[in-house]
Amino acid sequence: MPRSLACAARFGQQQGPGIVMVTVTVAGNCTGIIVAPLSLAPARGRCYRHRSAAMNPPDLAPAPPAPARRPALVFPRRDRLAADVRRSDSDQPLYVELAASVQRLIERDTLRPGYRVPSVRRMSLQRGVSISTVLQAYTLLENRGLLEARPQSGYYVRPRLLVSAPAPRMGRPMGRPAYVPGGDLIADLRQAALDPNFVPFAAACPHHSLFPTRKLGRLLGAAVRNDATLIGRYAMTAAYEPLAREIARRYLLAGAPLHHDELVITVGCTEAINLCLRAVTRPGDTVAIETPAYFGFLETIQSLNLKVLEIPTDPAEGICLDALRTALTQNDLKAVLVMPNFQNPLGSSMPDAKKEQLYRLLADARVPAIEDDIYGDLQFGDRRPKPLKAWDRDGLVMLCSSFGKTLAPGFRIGWTAPGRQLERVRHFKYTNTLGTAVVLQKVLADFLRDGGYDHHLRSIRRAYQGQMHLFAQAIRRHFPEGTRLSRPEGSMILWVELPAGVDTIRLHAEALRHRISIAPGPLFSVKDRYRNCLRMSCAIPWSAEIDAALKTVGDLARLQR
Repeated sequence: MPRSLACAARFGQQQGPGIVMVTVTVAGNCTGIIVAPLSLAPARGRCYRHRSAAMNPPDLAPAPPAPARRPALVFPRRDRLAADVRRSDSDQPLYVELAASVQRLIERDTLRPGYRVPSVRRMSLQRGVSISTVLQAYTLLENRGLLEARPQSGYYVRPRLLVSAPAPRMGRPMGRPAYVPGGDLIADLRQAALDPNFVPFAAACPHHSLFPTRKLGRLLGAAVRNDATLIGRYAMTAAYEPLAREIARRYLLAGAPLHHDELVITVGCTEAINLCLRAVTRPGDTVAIETPAYFGFLETIQSLNLKVLEIPTDPAEGICLDALRTALTQNDLKAVLVMPNFQNPLGSSMPDAKKEQLYRLLADARVPAIEDDIYGDLQFGDRRPKPLKAWDRDGLVMLCSSFGKTLAPGFRIGWTAPGRQLERVRHFKYTNTLGTAVVLQKVLADFLRDGGYDHHLRSIRRAYQGQMHLFAQAIRRHFPEGTRLSRPEGSMILWVELPAGVDTIRLHAEALRHRISIAPGPLFSVKDRYRNCLRMSCAIPWSAEIDAALKTVGDLARLQR
């Protein structure tokens, strides 16, 4: 037996005087049954696993000296000799019939996206078929896009593409820049988000159960025990160097080489964007943004007394470059605020070729880009999309992000790589909040350095993708006919365009009476647009209560037609 193969021996019941039956497993598959001397079996049912050319595990008590041992006899298992094409009563190969039964469970949501299906061996025992039959069935389901194999983990239900629905329509160009008006809607949303009795569809705030809070708590306790001065002194540096190095390393892997000295650690992504805007604008200046735009951007721009020019944005591929080119020609823009990866609220993601074109367009105009990359690590595919910063050669892209959606929203740790505006941003950071808590930066640095972050990201991506699929299915079931739905390839938010005639401001007020909060479309524009649209957060674990709340919103929308 090759030394590279892991093997296991499970001692079963005694077969006669001095004889025991041993089941042998190699590389996860049962290869045979050995009839061996009883001296090799110290405990019935106990399993030994090791990597060795010999069958005797190293921790096994050596057999007492004895005359010649009875040689072991190996009998192949009957089910391993069974033909995979053996026919069932339905005149189909068994693996096809098995695959069909598992597929029915997936289609009925008994096995939901992200769930682990029974292991190959367990399914073999449950169904009374061979291991190769189960492998063929699972391979068939992989080819159909229903299962995915994860190394050293097993087979899982693959998160499916969002249900077929027309995409929302792209917004219209904005005639001239405008100041951001005030309003009470956002205050209502924040108040509802703080009330645990409300179903929070409005806030893109992930559920606490999705984060490794216990591990982070242990790291926090260890950090304070090892150096209590961390909580007894001011943070007066731009960044805690170990954390800055870890962030820079991750961007290197994402195709955007950064030096750790280029980073400023901030209090969340919101402060990072605020500092970048202050570095390149003065009150009264104009900033171009995508439309619809995250209402938090509009609040920040309002607080700095800036004007906004909304640029139409495609729900699939991001900002319209033709409209932006026209805006650059006709207006004195001081900055362009963009989210190339999984834009909030549309979920659009720009192809790499379009990101490069965007950078060249801005570089020719000498206009800086402020890039919000907060959802960049939450892709559903295999490859993390590159940030716009990957094409930056002149320091024009001011990259901003945080751990708020991926790891620890309560820590409020963000960062910016502001390029040529580094010194101004450092100055504004010092005058704004002086520094960012070092003890919290250390905890995150330790977590990233120990390698737990990538494992956690894989888990949270699967959770977001599975939840988004269930939300999309429910919206298609419960909302009025003609509803349009975005199809993001990452993040945890959906943009919903309801039929004309549905007023989401009124829908918001009616939903609040049912203790449900939604984010109506006009919040995402300075011109009171998107009145029949809303943003839906899918960051809440799925439950019957969530499904019922979506049905309530859909019923309220139907009553308006």
